[in-house]
Amino acid sequence: MDVAIVIGTLFFCIAIGMPIAYSLGLAALAAAWWTDIPLEAVMLQVSSGVSKFAMLTIPFFVLAGALMAEGGIARRLVGFANVLVGFLRVRGGLSIVNIVATTFMSGISGSAVADISAIGSVMIPQMEKVGYPRVFSTNVTISASVQALLIPPSHNAVIYSLATGGTISILSLFLAGVVPGLLLGFSLIVLCLVLAYRNDYPKGEPIPLRDAAKLAVDAFWGLITLIIILGGILGGVFTAVEAGAVACVWAFFVTMFIYREFPWRGLPGLVHRTLRTVAMVMTLIAFASSVGYMMAMMRVPAHITAFFLTISHDKNVILLMINVLLLVLGCLVDMAPAILICTPILLPVMISFGVDPVHFGMIMLMNLGIGLCHPPVGAILFVGCAVGRVRLEDVMKEIWPFYLVMFAVLMLVTYVPDISLWMVHKYGQ
Repeated sequence: MDVAIVIGTLFFCIAIGMPIAYSLGLAALAAAWWTDIPLEAVMLQVSSGVSKFAMLTIPFFVLAGALMAEGGIARRLVGFANVLVGFLRVRGGLSIVNIVATTFMSGISGSAVADISAIGSVMIPQMEKVGYPRVFSTNVTISASVQALLIPPSHNAVIYSLATGGTISILSLFLAGVVPGLLLGFSLIVLCLVLAYRNDYPKGEPIPLRDAAKLAVDAFWGLITLIIILGGILGGVFTAVEAGAVACVWAFFVTMFIYREFPWRGLPGLVHRTLRTVAMVMTLIAFASSVGYMMAMMRVPAHITAFFLTISHDKNVILLMINVLLLVLGCLVDMAPAILICTPILLPVMISFGVDPVHFGMIMLMNLGIGLCHPPVGAILFVGCAVGRVRLEDVMKEIWPFYLVMFAVLMLVTYVPDISLWMVHKYGQ
């Protein structure tokens, strides 16, 4: 009955159109009232949920990503990716350029929506111009942008760390996301090659040496951001929070003084958009902390563990069930709320079955990322359709091969833990 009060209040508030953050807060208050826990305890959890030093990572990386995404870096990354892919002259070369450019952009923005907006606006018209179907180009961009949810500096990896109460380091999650993200990109490249040869898509064109050198130098300044984020953290030069701060300074310098495409008068608007994004995320985290506290007080994870044990004691079966649950949830709830709601409930269950918390973080991010590519919520899907100027119905008819590839990668990440944990064990502190 305790759980029903929390879940019932939450879904009732969402059903009547209340923002998810406030729905979480009311659900926590309802649970506290039902279980005779002082309401002050809930409010203290709301406060402590956003008082962690690690939370500075979010505004720093959001601002750095926004500066680079809107400052001309996307077009330069596309040009650099074209240099790398062009000399191969393979059929479907521009689709590979799309994926490679998105991989680079993922290591800068940390946001799938930012990636699909920046890369899609450049690549989709370019691909259509040389003969690719617009729907195919959009599907490539949509699926490739899921890499940003895994490759550091993934904002959602930071949210997962905070949802665990800070028990899982952001560094470990950043390291864990590298190989799954690259594996997803490689798998999508293989799919694009198969579809390109089947449908006789255009071949890639080599770039003249002089132009290639110019494009590489032009993109170099933006790519240094990757070195700052990954190299600085792995080399022990600074922490994830410090890396975000340095990335902000570097992104500002490159955008305003080297590329000089972004107007100075646009800075207040960019900062305002960043603050709105950060405020929404912080509010969600604050109220979700109170719900997690109430769930722990009502021993919800223990009850769920007992429920799963009545079905099976096999870890692999439980992992499959969790995957199905998260895939469905990812289609119905946006990613940040889903992480904040599910982590306090499911993480203790996974730990009881011997699943590494960092590994489970990658499983959750991958599942919810696939959900973002599917209606009815599907933020990545809807943004992709808007950027590509295609109908949702047309995209859904042809996106299923990309779903199959993403699901195959999900199964590998789920059942081969070393894909996520190899870099953590090798470079983690």
